[in-house]
Parts: sequence; C-alpha cells; structure tokens
Amino acid sequence: MTAVAAATIDARTGRIPNALTAATALAGLALATRGLTDVTLPVALAGGALGLALMLPGRLFGATGGGDVKLMAALGTLLGPRQIVVAFVVGAIAGGALALVHAARRGRLALTMARTAQLVTDSAAAKAAIDEAAPHTRFAYGPALAAGAVFATFWY
Repeated sequence: MTAVAAATIDARTGRIPNALTAATALAGLALATRGLTDVTLPVALAGGALGLALMLPGRLFGATGGGDVKLMAALGTLLGPRQIVVAFVVGAIAGGALALVHAARRGRLALTMARTAQLVTDSAAAKAAIDEAAPHTRFAYGPALAAGAVFATFWY
C-alpha cells in the first residue's frame, strides 16, 4: 500500500518522494476512470481536492511538509472524500501521539505542552512559535498519515 511505503520512506529519510505521490494520484484516477473501484472519477477528483485542502493549512503555517500534503491529495483519489476525512482525523490523532513521543524522547515534553497551551489560547502567536520550535520538533508525519489511511481503508 502506498501509505505504508510513504511512511517507511518518510521515517528513514524525512521525505516523501514526488514520484510516489504522483504515481498514487495517477493510479487512483486511472482506477476510477476504468471503474475498477467503488470510487468514481468525480469522487476521486473530489477526494484528491479535499485531501489537499485538509493538509494545505498546515503547510502554509510551516507545520507540515509538502510531501505530506501531496500524499493526502494522492490518497484522496483512492479513498474518496468521506474516507479521506476519516484518514485525516485518525492521522491527526496519531500525529499528536507521535509528537508527544518525539518530545518525550528529546526531553522536551513539558516545554511542548506549555507551547501547545499557548498556541491554543493565542492564535496570533502560532506561526512564530512553530517557526521558533521547528528545528527541534520536526518528525516524520508520514507514519501518522499511513495510520489514518489504513484505518479509513480497512476499519471504516
């Protein structure tokens, strides 16, 4: 599955290859065009657009990598709009758990929790806090997205 491949590559390299996301998007559209899945072409296009729309704000704020955005758009062509929303929500929950584990491993859990509280109460400070923390808080988000996609595929 594409999501698992992307997760593995992202965990090892910190990047999700464009070739993987492009091939996935093309495969999703081709499968939909040929009627080989339950996802029709309009539904595949809507799923891809929604996957992009859900992840793009994170990219614009500098909290999400471009590969993550492209991966969700590509997965949207396979899953369709309803399942891509499920994948996004489950991925966000898994990402939050991974962020806590990452912060704890680096001895920064208390600081991370304090900054999170500040972000929740002061949205104007969000971009500045993300930019300041970026070098210390980056981790591969592909595994979280893969968890969401797998859940949306098999259990929803």
